[in-house]
Amino acid sequence: MKEETKNAVRKILKECVDNAITRVKKYSTHRPFHEALLSKDLLIASAFERSFSTSLGQRGVEKISQRIAIDNGCECVRQKETQVNVYKGAVDEITRILDDLREGIKKPDWNTELKKICAFQKGDTVVVRVISDLWIKNGDHETFISIKTVKPNLDQTERAKRDLFLLKADDPKRNVFFGLFYNPGGENRTDYNWTVPNKIFNMLEDNCVLIGADYWNYIGGKGTYSDLLDIFSEIGENTRAQLQKL
Repeated sequence: MKEETKNAVRKILKECVDNAITRVKKYSTHRPFHEALLSKDLLIASAFERSFSTSLGQRGVEKISQRIAIDNGCECVRQKETQVNVYKGAVDEITRILDDLREGIKKPDWNTELKKICAFQKGDTVVVRVISDLWIKNGDHETFISIKTVKPNLDQTERAKRDLFLLKADDPKRNVFFGLFYNPGGENRTDYNWTVPNKIFNMLEDNCVLIGADYWNYIGGKGTYSDLLDIFSEIGENTRAQLQKL
């Protein structure tokens, strides 16, 4: 990762940290029983973690991702709106597939499902608006990524897959991904153990799923994930010092 990019990431990350600390200071409450059971330091750290996770997850990840993609020579837009024009038969098939997955009637299989959807090539069409968290263009190649919390609920996961299906039905050449910016189960993809999204995606095998290192290295190239961890560790030294003063 270029030093200029690292500095930009540091700035975004520091903003997330500062915002979280400000909220902890502003909304902290006296909790004598919790403090007696645990400690004031532990309660402050817990409050900071929740606030920081919200800051990073809502916009921070998108901002960092966008900067990395741009500095990697790509065009990149956050919250990209796309008007897709899709055969009505394909839209109906998407609904059938997602209903079957949600009810547990079928097991997820991205490639097989996509073939069924893209088989519809005639009939009436409908225009649907799709918002993608991240849009990346490198030459003639377009990538659309739906970024979700690392432990998404069923509704979030289903909506994301519907959007990915619609984007591919409109233009099969597009690259589309369901992206989680870290793996809560461990470093390897096989460590992912949050079961909820497995009803909608095969989280361990579907090639439209990017988790942790795969997500960051796809956007910024090999070594991006490792560089980011180093930056977080660096900012963390100052963050811990700030928390000790609260």
